[in-house]
Formats: sequence, C-alpha cells, structure tokens
Amino acid sequence: MEKGLSWPCEDELKRMRQIVSAMAGRSPEEVRVVVSPYRICPLGAHIDHQGGIVSAMTINKGVLLGFIPSGDTKIILRSGQFNGEVRISIDEVQYPRPIRKNGENHACDSRKLQEDSNWGNFARGAVYALQSRGISITQGIIGYINGSEGFDSSGLSSSAAVGVAYLLALESANNLTIPPTENIEYDRVIENEYFGLKNGILDQSAILLSRHGCLTCMDCKTKEHKLIRPLKLQKFYKILVAFSGLRDALTNNPGYNCRVAECQQAARFLLKASGNDNLEPYLCNVEPEAYEMYKSKLEPILAKRAEHYFSENNRVIKGLEAWASGDLQEFGKLISASGLSSIQNYECGCEPLKQLYEILLTAPGVFGARFSGAGFRGCCVAFVDADFAEEAASFVREEYLKAQPELATQLNPNSAVTICEGDGCARVI
Repeated sequence: MEKGLSWPCEDELKRMRQIVSAMAGRSPEEVRVVVSPYRICPLGAHIDHQGGIVSAMTINKGVLLGFIPSGDTKIILRSGQFNGEVRISIDEVQYPRPIRKNGENHACDSRKLQEDSNWGNFARGAVYALQSRGISITQGIIGYINGSEGFDSSGLSSSAAVGVAYLLALESANNLTIPPTENIEYDRVIENEYFGLKNGILDQSAILLSRHGCLTCMDCKTKEHKLIRPLKLQKFYKILVAFSGLRDALTNNPGYNCRVAECQQAARFLLKASGNDNLEPYLCNVEPEAYEMYKSKLEPILAKRAEHYFSENNRVIKGLEAWASGDLQEFGKLISASGLSSIQNYECGCEPLKQLYEILLTAPGVFGARFSGAGFRGCCVAFVDADFAEEAASFVREEYLKAQPELATQLNPNSAVTICEGDGCARVI
C-alpha cells in the first residue's frame, strides 16, 4: 500500500473481512479487499468530451469490496446499500442492457443505475466487459460491497468506482495481472456498452492512475497522462465535499447532450473558417489562434461554449503549474474561476448547487470551490487550509441550512459536509 494513505482504517477492513468470512464459511485471513476510491476533478470541467486537458485526484472515500474466490463459477454478492443477494454464473453470456434508449445518461450515478435495475448489474457488466474482450475467467467470487455513506449520489464517480471494484476482484480471483490502462478500457465497456451511458474515461482513469499527493493530468485527445507532485506545498490542505441534498440525477435532462452538440457545432464552424474542416469536429482540433481569429463570428450560444472550452483548458495548464509549485492560493482561484465559467459560459448547474458554491467561496480558509459534474444534483468540492477545515465545514452547514432548509434537513448532519484527504489508486489488499 502507498505510504500516507488513511483509508480504509483497520476497523473497516476487519468488519469487511468478518462479513465475507461468515458468508463464505472461510477464515477472515483469506478475505481480500478491493479499495476503489472516488475522484474529484479540480480543473478541466466539461472539456473531456472535446479532447481537452483535465486534472483529477482521488479522495479517501469510496467503495470497498471484500471477497474470496468462490472455487467455482458462481458469483455471490451482498451489499451494504441494497437488499437481497445476487447470484451470477460466469458461464452465462452477459448481454448489454442500456437503462434507456433516449434521454440524458451522462449524469447517472451508481444508485440510480441500481435502482433502475438489479443492483448486481455492475458485476454482470464486469463479467460482460472481460468476456467481450476475450479475457478468460473461470472462477467467481463471494463478496460484500459497501460505499462511503452519502456519496452514492455525489457525482464523484461512484458508478466507475463500483465497476472498477468488480473488475479488480474478478481479476484477482483468477490470478490475472491487468495493467491500469486496460482496466480503464474495460470499465469504459461497462459504462458505455453494457449500460449505454455517454460519458468519457475521466472517472476510471483517475481511479486507476492516481497516486497519493499527486495531481493526475490527462490529455483526453492523446490519452496520455502524467502525475504531478508539488515540490513543496505552501500550506497543508484538506478537501471539503459539501452535499446539496439533491438525489435526482435528472437523467432525462437534455442539457448535457445538448451542450456536447453545441461544442461540436462551434468546432465545425471554427474548423471550416480556418480551412481545417477535414478534421473531426472537436474543439481540441481548433488551434487557439484560429479560435481568437474567428470567435467573434460564432453565434452567441456557441461562442459561450467555445469560450468555456478554451478558457478552461488554459486554467488547467496554469493550475498544473500552480500545483507543481505548491501555490494553493492560485490553484484555488483557478478552481473557483472554473466553477464560474461552468455557470456563465457552459450554463449548467441548478440553484441549490450554485448557492452551495457561493457559500463555499466565503467559508474561512477555502482556497477555491466548484460543483462536481454537471451540477444538477450531488455536491460541491473545495480545497481548504487544513487549519480551517473544521471551521469551514461548520460554516457551510449553517449557511446552507439557511439558504435551503428543506434540502439541508434531509442530509445526515455528520456527513453533510465531509472533510476528506487525497488518496491513491484502486487496489487489492
């Protein structure tokens, strides 16, 4: 295990091993545990689908999957969040089962997917991904899966964390050594092919590639990534995850797909104007000089989408420099500017999350904040001076209760604003 990791604690591991031991009738010492963390995206909002540069980091919250190789072809699963027991045979061929044919899928989280169908479909999706790519698995698992409280509708990649957990467990049970880059592809198969979601590979890439203390930078055009560790942090930090109380992912909202289409419309216009209409219509294929030359000719809505892409790409580049030098003040300012551009130029987000974002910006010790994902439900994330983390969390709880009493009272007071730390990559322990 990487040094400095604080999660999971020994009590969590002990409980997980005891549950699986009782399920399987085997010794707790035989139980393996997959640790699959959630991720945040400090900079690079809404530009991954256009081939932009994004940044990510895992946190010390996520999915734990305790398991023992079953010794046969059966997969037997129980969940800390959902009722019943799931039984699957890896001899059976799994087929894709998109949750809907129309509408918005990008904002789906693992709870919504599991409520729409049987919660064991993520395990079936992992079997499907391995089968469809020719990976031979002959042995199942007996397992128990549980996620961090309150995070299943957070917008922090819970679906990718679940998919990665099942992949790693099945691979471990079958003594397979699969590199992270391949598992990124297999988890993409689960989400894009098996469930029919229209998301990119940011989530699983962050979960599988991150390292403790580093910022993961990924070029979504070339798929190249690098890990950036600051030479010396000017201040120690914590990460605040503040929940809105909104649990509906608004999966039928056409906003996300519409914005993707608008970005591509802007790209088509700019590429044609600059004589490069032979290239695919993604904004990453538009040279910054061509954007500056022709942006005034874009329709107003398309101009906003393009402005968000190019300004956000620049913020990522500046943010990587700030992180490398340990300048959290500058890094935080760029995060907040990203949040503002998401609201003004990308025009996403709902009123409660905008209010939560604004509250975080005024909280003591906060370097910067933005809402996670498309901002239709879930949470906001913020980087905060470690010395002010408790004070800031208390401030946000109180102010959000004033702004949104109905939503705030639905939250567990102990987890409404959670203080987190950075984590590492998904792993089996």
